[in-house]
Amino acid sequence: MSPPAVTPADASAPQPGAGRRPTWRETWRTLWDRRVLSLLFLGFSAGLPLLLIFSSLSLWLVEAGVERKAVTFFSWAALGYSFKFIWAPLVDRLPLPLLTAWLGRRRAYLLLAQLGVVVAIVGMASTDPASGQASLTAMALFAVLLGFMSATQDIVIDAYRIEIAPPQQQGVLSSAYIAGYRLGMIAAGAGALFLAAHWGSTRESYQYEAWQQAYLVMALAMGVGILTTLLVREPVVAPRERQPSGAHARLLAVFLCAVAAFVAVFWGWGQGVPSRPGGPLMALLAEGLRMALSLSAAFAVGAGLVRLGLASREQARETWVMPVLDFFRRYGGRTAWLLLALVGLYRISDIVLGVISNVFYQDTGFSKTEIAYAVKTFGVVISIVGGFLGGLLATRLGVMRSLFWGAVLAAATNLGFVALAFAGHDLALMYAVVSADNLAAGFASAAFVAFLSSLTNVSFTAVQYAIFSSLMTLLPKTLGGYSGGMVDALGYPGFFTLTALMGLPVLLLVVLAGRRLEIRERNAG
Repeated sequence: MSPPAVTPADASAPQPGAGRRPTWRETWRTLWDRRVLSLLFLGFSAGLPLLLIFSSLSLWLVEAGVERKAVTFFSWAALGYSFKFIWAPLVDRLPLPLLTAWLGRRRAYLLLAQLGVVVAIVGMASTDPASGQASLTAMALFAVLLGFMSATQDIVIDAYRIEIAPPQQQGVLSSAYIAGYRLGMIAAGAGALFLAAHWGSTRESYQYEAWQQAYLVMALAMGVGILTTLLVREPVVAPRERQPSGAHARLLAVFLCAVAAFVAVFWGWGQGVPSRPGGPLMALLAEGLRMALSLSAAFAVGAGLVRLGLASREQARETWVMPVLDFFRRYGGRTAWLLLALVGLYRISDIVLGVISNVFYQDTGFSKTEIAYAVKTFGVVISIVGGFLGGLLATRLGVMRSLFWGAVLAAATNLGFVALAFAGHDLALMYAVVSADNLAAGFASAAFVAFLSSLTNVSFTAVQYAIFSSLMTLLPKTLGGYSGGMVDALGYPGFFTLTALMGLPVLLLVVLAGRRLEIRERNAG
């Protein structure tokens, strides 16, 4: 039997900063809530797979002698993180045979996703990329599976976090999740590399068994998340209307056919359209067109199958359309668009800078060891401290105030990079800049996650949060792709000043959004 459930956030009160301001004693007490500890462990299991797809895997492939151009094939594994909002509605609405009845809606999908992550990591560990093209293809497929299952785990954890506590407590829960996430990244990044090196694999002397054992240890570490899933309580949400027998299977069939159409067009473009030199801008436009055509094909197939009656139109509408309509109905058109603009721009200062920060350190004369200690170790610890500080202040001061100060810090600390660019190789100044940057990033991230959580309706938790989390990185990462060209044109001091100025419109959006939400709250009261 499952343990007793807990009370979720009130779906009728998603306003940021609503309610009485807690005392500092009450705020500190929230850190010892068992839900905070569970989000720390779940965050660890969410952060663990990420670097096993990217940096750690890239180093494995390089040591195995894989050509650099072949490594880009593995970028497909990241598609799951960018488009998780597409299948998030299915996670919200479709029950899993046996597991849902045993564990509940959220924990069932969480366990399935975590087991899928373990299977994918073990599959990668069992594949030697140096054995030939077939093994390399198998490795890529396991990496794609890992990305899909990891993104699904993110969907469920985000929904679970929002449903187990009211908006006022989301700041602390978010900071615990972020701290666990970063610890998971450390384990999969520095931990996996240390283990592979310890067991004898180097670029000069590649040892497949070393990487195999390192990845198997990472699969074993996922036991932290699995055990937490089995021990935590399932949140209580309003019961959903039962669907006719077979309705869920038909809806799933429509989704799978749409995915098949997406893969066919995306793969077919890569096989049938020759790559032509034209500079990074033309390459970006070509990839954008490729993605747009693939998504259009998926939408056309899905919509066509629904029109033909393969799945209920009403069920398809409730699954994919209603979560979006609900957001606009709750906030109204003007406020909803303002909030979406804030979501899409809030992280622009630090994300655009972060794309080129490591290159800047190297160009300034810092060694890889100095960068590793300052950024990958010391910086991560500082960001965790900043995350908990942001979570506590979001609980104490309210989400919108913390959101404003997070945006101020994120933009202002970019000016520290201007000073470092002029100073050159100054290790003490580097640590000061890294400290300020990571403290601000952790603070802003926790406040922002709490803000996103407050915007969601628990009736559509997984879908709406997945849309928000995808939107928040879309424009910043797109602009980040041009950061190298910006540096060439402006120099590092000019570029860092520009990234700081990018934060000014964000401050205006936070103020305008806060006022509109206050007016809406007064009218509702």
